[in-house]
Amino acid sequence: MRVYSVLLRDHGRANDQNMLLVKDGFSWPAFVFTFLWALWGRMWWPAISLFSIVVLTGWGAAQLGFNEGVETVISIVLGLAIGFVGNDIRRWSLERQGYQEVALVTVSYTHLTLPTICSV
Repeated sequence: MRVYSVLLRDHGRANDQNMLLVKDGFSWPAFVFTFLWALWGRMWWPAISLFSIVVLTGWGAAQLGFNEGVETVISIVLGLAIGFVGNDIRRWSLERQGYQEVALVTVSYTHLTLPTICSV
């Protein structure tokens, strides 16, 4: 069962173009692609922040003389952290663009689409 946040722009007009669903939980694209995922989603400030964090973490690990194995573990842990907060970052970015979180929806079927969920 999955939980989604329902975000509306222009509160009160609930057509498909003003409504977005953001999944709660882990974000695989944020884990794998980090700042590229943020750029793809037009989240400019989070993309700059994530890029800075990734570069500075890599630079810091190199300056401290860690071997490649430790640097890999640090990168994976950093990716996991970004993956766990990825959907929260997306939700925050959408709220800055004028969307408002209006509801939580629980979906147990993966074949349901936005119009199907909204008509239930």
